[in-house]
Amino acid sequence: MRKVPARLVAAWERHDAEAYGALFTEDASYTTYVGTLYRGRRDIVESHRTLFAGFLKGTRLADEMLDIRFHGAGTAVATGRGDTYKGERPRKPGKVQTYTVVLEADGQWRIAAFHNTRRKPLMEAVSYRLAPGLVPAAER
Repeated sequence: MRKVPARLVAAWERHDAEAYGALFTEDASYTTYVGTLYRGRRDIVESHRTLFAGFLKGTRLADEMLDIRFHGAGTAVATGRGDTYKGERPRKPGKVQTYTVVLEADGQWRIAAFHNTRRKPLMEAVSYRLAPGLVPAAER
């Protein structure tokens, strides 16, 4: 399961929409940071084929896992930070991502659900200053 994010990064670097999509279950859900919801592997593949040829052409994917929790033998929820970039890798990726990963009958771990949210550091800083109880325990 821990290899799935690295495989995502490798498929992204090749701009290989098929390989990227193969890391998702057939019925996966994929929510982008702008709120678009894709349903199913084909939708994920086709959207990324379009992105790799257009908006995200020439980009790379930064990804770092923050937490992985297993819920039984065949399900894990992973939280990480990530971002797309050209040139130098961002020091602190600007998106928070949640993956629900399942072990399928063929023995492969695949992503069943992915949610991507853009961080808003200024809003975080303001809210933490006005209400210190909002600061996550890991950041205190």
